[in-house]
Amino acid sequence: MAGCAALALWAFLAPLTRFAQPAVPPLLLTALGLAAGGLFGLAAVAARGRLRALRQGPLAWAHGLAGIGGYHALYFAALGSAPAVEANLLNYSWPLLIVVFSGLLGGLRLGAQRLLGVAAGAAGAGLLLAGDAAFPAEAWAGFACALAAALVWALYSVLAARLGGVPSEAVAGFCLASAVLAWLAHLALEPPAALEARHWAVVALLGLGPMGAAFFLWDHGMKRGDPRLLGTLAYGVPVASTLLLVAAGEGELSARMLFAAALVSGGGLLAALAGRRGA
Repeated sequence: MAGCAALALWAFLAPLTRFAQPAVPPLLLTALGLAAGGLFGLAAVAARGRLRALRQGPLAWAHGLAGIGGYHALYFAALGSAPAVEANLLNYSWPLLIVVFSGLLGGLRLGAQRLLGVAAGAAGAGLLLAGDAAFPAEAWAGFACALAAALVWALYSVLAARLGGVPSEAVAGFCLASAVLAWLAHLALEPPAALEARHWAVVALLGLGPMGAAFFLWDHGMKRGDPRLLGTLAYGVPVASTLLLVAAGEGELSARMLFAAALVSGGGLLAALAGRRGA
């Protein structure tokens, strides 16, 4: 149930992000969201008397900062400059990439079914980019950020297995440190932004949910639940997130969009099932 709760929270990341944009630029939103999530997490860690978990080595800190901070900065940049539905679905190719990287970095052959899943996911991504109308130039930069975000999160997730000794409480520290770096980058690269009450409400919701509690719930679920079931359910997040975006008025639900979502999600699921059978 903890892992499923994390997946449900991640489905709300895209619509919450769009509620804050364009008033809140990507780096500032990254800083504020991770600061909120880190502070909520730090309070929970302190209440459990686990502050020593923040003492980690340089490799763990580099992994956490690049993964958590880098992913969210790229993701917010993607949704800020490209059509939200298409960019969101491209970003959610990360479950498929996790399957691929798990095989490659683990020394396992991909196999026919994995390759078929990769091909289906790539076809879905291509279908998204072959839209009914020409995309503006800035949209292509956003699409590139969405694919880069997927790549970063997939590598972060796969490499986390090699840092199994790092406790989940350390995520609070990674969030706070990433927030500081994103804030400094915002001051250097983005114009000042005037936030209204609704923007602060979105930041609080991001910190409580998809950029806070979801990290800890996912770790708990993966360690104490059935990882195979949770990994399979993760392929429903792209569809749920897309439907929430459409419900929020950020895009139109078309047959092309549904087919692309099915290819992206189904391709990852097909590859994941191949991994379970050793195909």
